[in-house]
Amino acid sequence: MKKITRTAFYTVIICGFILYLASPGGAEEIPKAKYPILTTSAGQSPDVTTVNIVCEEAEIKYDYCDVPNIEILSAGVGLAGKESGEGFHSEVHSDLEKYPAGTPYKTVIIAIGASLKGMGASGLTVNDEVNRLKKIIDYCKENEIFIIGVHVGGVSKRGAQGSDNEKMIDAVAPFVDYIIVTNDSNKDGRFTDIAAEKNIPLTEIEFALNLVEILQQVFTD
Repeated sequence: MKKITRTAFYTVIICGFILYLASPGGAEEIPKAKYPILTTSAGQSPDVTTVNIVCEEAEIKYDYCDVPNIEILSAGVGLAGKESGEGFHSEVHSDLEKYPAGTPYKTVIIAIGASLKGMGASGLTVNDEVNRLKKIIDYCKENEIFIIGVHVGGVSKRGAQGSDNEKMIDAVAPFVDYIIVTNDSNKDGRFTDIAAEKNIPLTEIEFALNLVEILQQVFTD
């Protein structure tokens, strides 16, 4: 999956920075989660890069893999030593003194948003991605790994019922332990409905940068 640069990310959010300072996101209930953390994508859009940059701004250590399978996830911190290659990208940023290689992940953050270009670069079809996500989520449930679903792509990463973006939401949002979305991502109230139906804590924020404050509250260790 092609990555976006920090410069591009900050260009997008700079206009909203002052408003961000004045209006931090919040929720009635912000759950706590534990290290170590794996970030990944549902749909291979660049939104996962946004999540990773936010983690760095919040000084939250994490590992990242765009298309982890069960073998990689179950290997824990260090991603089994898998290195980035064609159609695969990984980064290890965990605090290896606190959480040595092989320490089981306690939290997985999934950035939701479909990109046919991103999936194509990873050799995935939409169905492949949905099936992969189901396996990842099932593994997390079986091993008590906390799942955070994040949708910060706004209306550009939404669509009509049955569209690629909506399929990614279907595959992830109803099964997570916590949902964080921007206002633009939830204009139709879909995430609110999912959260209410499945009894999932939901935080709605105005800008992607609001994730900094929210994640700092989630990860207090």
